Amino acid sequence: MSKILVIKTSMIQEEKSISTALVNRFIKYYKKKNQLDEINTLDLNTVEMANITMNQENFNDKSFFNSEHSARYIEQLKNVNKIVFVSPMTNFNITALAKNYLDHILVADKTFSYKYAKEGASIGLLPHLKVQILTTQGAPFGWYQWGNHTKYLEGTWNFVGARIAKSINICGTKLHENSNLMPEQLIDKYDLEIKLAAEKF
Repeated sequence: MSKILVIKTSMIQEEKSISTALVNRFIKYYKKKNQLDEINTLDLNTVEMANITMNQENFNDKSFFNSEHSARYIEQLKNVNKIVFVSPMTNFNITALAKNYLDHILVADKTFSYKYAKEGASIGLLPHLKVQILTTQGAPFGWYQWGNHTKYLEGTWNFVGARIAKSINICGTKLHENSNLMPEQLIDKYDLEIKLAAEKF
């Protein structure tokens, strides 16, 4: 039996959120294949930590990296086997909620280490994790060359030593042919891809 943590980072109301529809569909198929696994959800909209941005004041007095806002969530990662991380693109990147979360858990000597690493590299301290990244974006893939939030998330989780499953990126959600669809209707277009990824994960 595996322990799964689903991390939701969208600030859009759930009934209107394409990324929420995406992760719900993925988990539905995952549960069918893995009925004994324990699945928990961390909705970053509901935790104080994800609304705290690192700044000069809280970085200097170390209140940003306290046990309530940092160690707690690092410990959570150490006690699960798999992560499903879902994020829409917001202003060409991940959401602010997602960035604040990553800032809290990317801590030297806790989730990664520079010790004994070759130049320009590090050692990830979470090699037990397998991560499935699910992303959405309004623009077609590659439309904005500087904005690739999926690749950013893959690199970040790889940095801490996690094994990365093939990501699912639903692109072009704001194109004319998709703009009038309800989230579930849009996700229907990718149903087989989602099902196969969930079963493999």
